[in-house]
Amino acid sequence: MGAMGGGMAGMSHGDMSGMDHGNMKGMNHAGMGHGAMTAAGASTEVRHARTEYGASIDMRVDTPRTNLDDPGIGLRNNGRRVLTLADLHTVGGPMDPRGAEREIELHLTGNMERYSWSFDGVEYGKSTPVRFQYGERVRIILHNDTMMTHPMHLHGMWSELETPDGQFLARRHTIPVQPAQRISFLVTADALGRWAWHCHLMLHMDTGMFREVVVA
Repeated sequence: MGAMGGGMAGMSHGDMSGMDHGNMKGMNHAGMGHGAMTAAGASTEVRHARTEYGASIDMRVDTPRTNLDDPGIGLRNNGRRVLTLADLHTVGGPMDPRGAEREIELHLTGNMERYSWSFDGVEYGKSTPVRFQYGERVRIILHNDTMMTHPMHLHGMWSELETPDGQFLARRHTIPVQPAQRISFLVTADALGRWAWHCHLMLHMDTGMFREVVVA
């Protein structure tokens, strides 16, 4: 699972920015610049919003993994070959050859005992929309701070999964993010309007792991 920071004492994560990262135009998570970004891939610095510290969150991952070749819980070393994200490859390359103009990071959060789910510790009813500018190319980072896999689905636009070093891998509608995993993909905001972005597990979506995306 990696290091779970939810119960670690003496750490100052709670002093970090509690802004709504999805609304931060031209900045990555917590409003900071792209200094932590690799030459080609997504930023690797882990930042937890202040909204991740509360009764609705029971864990945080400080050392996420980025491998895409893990079959997942219950499917490892079972004598069968299991298709993983690393096995996928969309022929023809990305639909949009541009690199990311900006980066948005969102954490998948929840509380197993309460069985409540959210983005960045904020359930849908208390959230504000994630905003894309029409035509822009955005890198999305999803960081799973929970012990469950979340198949994340963005309506209206393709999600172009990339490797940890920023190479195009596959074009998908839904991307599963495993426990303690950090995944990045590129989106071209080519569809004006209001769109849903949510976990495809119904009980997760219904209890708060849902955001509105506005392309304008």
